[in-house]
Amino acid sequence: MKFAEVPVDESVGLILAHSIRLPGRAFKKGHVLSAADVARLKDAGLSAVTGVTLEADDIGEDEAALRLANALKGDGVTLGKAFTGRCNLYAEARGLVIVDKARLDRINLIDEAITVGTLRPHELIDAEQMVATVKVIPFSAPRGLLDRCIAVAREAGPVLRIARLRGRAVGLIQTRLRGTKENVLDSTASVTRARLAALGCELSQERRCAHETAAVAAALRALLDEGCAMVLIAGASAITDRSDTVPAGIIAAGGAIDHFGMPVDPGNLLLLAHHDTTPVLGLPGCARSPKLNGVDWVLQRLIADVPVTRHDIMTMGAGGLLMEIPSRPLPRLEASPKPAIPKPAVERGRPPRIGAIVLAAGQSRRMGGANKLLVPVNGEPLVTCVVDAVLHSTARPVVVVTGHQEAAVRTALAGREVSVVHNPEFAQGMSTSVRAGLEKLPTGLDGALICLGDMPRTDPALIDRLIGAFNPLEGRAIGVPTYQGKRGNPVLWAARYFPELMALEGDVGARHLIGQHAEAVYELECTDRSAMIDLDTPEAFAAHGVALPR
Repeated sequence: MKFAEVPVDESVGLILAHSIRLPGRAFKKGHVLSAADVARLKDAGLSAVTGVTLEADDIGEDEAALRLANALKGDGVTLGKAFTGRCNLYAEARGLVIVDKARLDRINLIDEAITVGTLRPHELIDAEQMVATVKVIPFSAPRGLLDRCIAVAREAGPVLRIARLRGRAVGLIQTRLRGTKENVLDSTASVTRARLAALGCELSQERRCAHETAAVAAALRALLDEGCAMVLIAGASAITDRSDTVPAGIIAAGGAIDHFGMPVDPGNLLLLAHHDTTPVLGLPGCARSPKLNGVDWVLQRLIADVPVTRHDIMTMGAGGLLMEIPSRPLPRLEASPKPAIPKPAVERGRPPRIGAIVLAAGQSRRMGGANKLLVPVNGEPLVTCVVDAVLHSTARPVVVVTGHQEAAVRTALAGREVSVVHNPEFAQGMSTSVRAGLEKLPTGLDGALICLGDMPRTDPALIDRLIGAFNPLEGRAIGVPTYQGKRGNPVLWAARYFPELMALEGDVGARHLIGQHAEAVYELECTDRSAMIDLDTPEAFAAHGVALPR
């Protein structure tokens, strides 16, 4: 990779090292300059630009990030689209993040150019949550360097995987001493039920007995006989020794003690035991509270079928001081948080949720009488070609806005998984259709694609590339496809711009808003003209090889 300042006349194919702003246009860092781009730079008076030229052994940043991410991922992990040298990895289902930290450290120590960051090992995450990110810091990675990182990633099983939670029936034993109040036991059962429910498990059986060794043993045997796959024991008095009543009762029932105590506060007095293959936990007093404590860390692992050993518990001390955390997460069914404004998906570490609007309301004034959207293209009405392409992308939901000849357009779309909304003001121009489509979309989306219903080569892969690169937090909030420096369609808009789109008037699209928000625009260069082709005249149909019906 060569990093240098070069004359503008010699910069075709150069990867920009810094963003360049021109009136009404911005070239982002990482943009590959085309001949048309160079002409614009010269017209703006620039004589030189700084950028990067790749050498024969270099692998582009996106491909390098994608290759390493693919080598890292294991069960339960899926990849996002690579963009600007970054590839994010996401959880397919709720579970624990399992990371081979030793190999992850070895990869990060190979060279400063390639980095991998993950969530904390054994962190509980939800489906679609981001669990790791691979970032190639320069614009490319030498092949040899990337190969070394991939070799470490593939040495022995995946570096990163998700251990899914596996629901099971859990039993609870509570012991009584003289003076023990039943409402305390009722509250403990309620908190335990909620704690387990948040992990996909059921509190299937409960036994209350005297705080005596024989009584504990009898209750434990009864729950095991009833098929409980895990047993929790909340003693009326805290466990203070391996020979105390609760551990003695476990041994009397035929169980064994694995470890007593843990370097996590709250949670110090946890007892880890087992009966054959069934885990048995002696609960510390803090387990009567829904607040996060050491019990949660152990329960989460056991329910995800991640073994918990004596060594595992004794090495939980780093980060184990929980009692001073100002806001601890409560189990879902126990907590009653105040309503909050939902954050965009990308701020929650999830893939963006993007809807699509297909504009199909126009009057086809330039067609000489025919409705262009109903003209057969490859045997199907033009509008269905566009809608089918959008449906083959990941954008959901898909809203189609009708206007002129609404009934005929609806008939053409019959049986497709779309929401159709009629725009009674279609004669007043495109802006009214944009507004109608946005009003039909559900709340909570992170953005929306605005697609034109007369573009026969609408590309699902291009739509997914636009969505994959979308990240308002990193300055990519308006996605635009380009071909040889010219901008095309569809355009992806972040939800923050919906109010401005709703305020458009007349027969205009949103093109001028792109110029007003140049700093938020990211461009994806296309290999062909598919993003530029629209059919709105008989001549355009003829050039596309389509004969108009008589």
